[in-house]
Amino acid sequence: MCGIVGVLGDHEAAPILVEALKRLEYRGYDSAGIATVNDLKLDRRRAVGKLVNLSDLLVHEPLAGKSGIGHTRWATHGAPNTGNAHPHKAGGVAVVHNGIIENFRELREFLAANGVPFETDTDTETVALLANYYLDQGLSPRDAAEQTIARLEGAYALCFLFDGHDDLLIAARKGSPLAIGHGDGEMFVGSDAIALAPMTDKICYLEEGDWAVITRNSVEIRDAAGQIANRDVRTIAIDTAHVDKGGYKHFMAKEIAEQPTVLQGALAHYINAEGTNVTLPDPGLDFAKVERLTMVACGTAYLACMVAKYWFEQIAGLPVEVDVASEFRYREPPVTPGTVALFVSQSGETADTLAALRYMEGKAAKIVSVVNVPESSIARESDLPLPILAGTEIGVASTKAFTCQLTTLAILALKAAHERGKISSTELADKLSNLRALPGILNLALGIEERSSQIAAKLAEARDILFLGRGAMYPLAHEGALKLKEISYIHAEAYASGELKHGPIALVDQHVPVIVMAPTDALFDKTISNMQEVMARGGKVLLITDQQGAKIAGEGVWDTLIMPQIDPFLAPILYAVPAQLLAYHTAIAKGTDVDQPRNLAKSVTVE
Repeated sequence: MCGIVGVLGDHEAAPILVEALKRLEYRGYDSAGIATVNDLKLDRRRAVGKLVNLSDLLVHEPLAGKSGIGHTRWATHGAPNTGNAHPHKAGGVAVVHNGIIENFRELREFLAANGVPFETDTDTETVALLANYYLDQGLSPRDAAEQTIARLEGAYALCFLFDGHDDLLIAARKGSPLAIGHGDGEMFVGSDAIALAPMTDKICYLEEGDWAVITRNSVEIRDAAGQIANRDVRTIAIDTAHVDKGGYKHFMAKEIAEQPTVLQGALAHYINAEGTNVTLPDPGLDFAKVERLTMVACGTAYLACMVAKYWFEQIAGLPVEVDVASEFRYREPPVTPGTVALFVSQSGETADTLAALRYMEGKAAKIVSVVNVPESSIARESDLPLPILAGTEIGVASTKAFTCQLTTLAILALKAAHERGKISSTELADKLSNLRALPGILNLALGIEERSSQIAAKLAEARDILFLGRGAMYPLAHEGALKLKEISYIHAEAYASGELKHGPIALVDQHVPVIVMAPTDALFDKTISNMQEVMARGGKVLLITDQQGAKIAGEGVWDTLIMPQIDPFLAPILYAVPAQLLAYHTAIAKGTDVDQPRNLAKSVTVE
């Protein structure tokens, strides 16, 4: 979601701040701004829309100074306009904020009672006004920030910059991630390490409730109780190549193409060299002792869990429940002994998922996470964090992270099946052999891109599109619909094929394309029967199947996409590719912003 950057440097801060904010564009935003201190004077510039608008403004109204803060805002309270853009400034203090201040109305009443006026519609303005109120009471910047932070309720990552102080930043974290970068006589703050990668690879992460006083040569971190709690500085390896498009038109296109490579890395991480067994990092997990698996996630990660439910239940005989993170803890689910809680999140910072994880602390026998960022909050707070090794994913619509999540979960399901005595060692080795062949099959599947582009040009004319699937292809149908909605803005819905005749078939006519995902598996005949019901009512069917399926059922369909033949167990991973390519090329045909679709954020760090 919102991106935060802070700099105490030896060089002009403005270009460094803007460049760092560009590296945070993937998080999603609708306005941007920076503030600097120059000759001990605090000033700021803000602009609505893309960062290029801020860059243009800075050409005409430059900001000098070697210390500063920057922000990309995704609107929560207040419309996306210049007045509501960050940094917020009140008197001698400027603030950037990610999160939501839940008691901002109460704070507004306090400030109004003390004669402090408001200029914006945001919750963040109360932070700046409150800090300036304490400055006016004679408190030092450090004490003013401490008093302000102590009164805040909700989720926040904050960075304060003060008039008259060009060697001071104060940062705080509760619920939203924040990192401090250590340089040589320079210090940096960022909402994630990607923003700081060009400046330093020495990073420490603030823990929940921490706040920090930062100068160019020192960092003092205190915990929620006010005790000194300086955090370990780690060397973070970030492949900066992943933050470039590498010759592709969009990050999404690059990340789709990277899937065979990143899946190869994930498989090598979890499968032993002989290809006969699954190895997990310490402390590991003994599925023979697991009685129930509770899986929790949001968005695409939730759909990965829905696919994995089929795997764990059918292959491992392990009862599984899957919950949307935003609903999970509010229904206060009972947790039985022997329950393992598994949380899936690309960023590892998803606010709802993190809150659900904390709900399960002390209740579940073990907390496992499947994450792409090993230093993230969800990873650090898990008993067993399992990296998906997708590399940095910039496009808002998840592609390679989804297939890496599925691959990691498939490996776990096979491990569970073996340890629970549902498959033999020979069967496990056979299944793992099929998995190891998956990158090559994915590479073949990418060959449908040109055909996908031709079909997408026709899909782009539709107002509504339906997706159908059975079994583990049902959540894949949801993923296809979600991808299409996210980046093309076409209304798309997914249904279990057998449910179509229980109401949704009323939507079918010659103007509504119906995309049927049907590998030749045990449910193929049932799926094709439902597809025939659509065709009998004049529906336009796009059949996504393999050569065998097209030979059996391809006659009379509107169009067909042919996929490589694959073990049905792995079909959900493979069939993610046509879902991604159709969405991508439909968005291209529509002329929408593929990598940064409207209203969406890559990392959702507020509830």
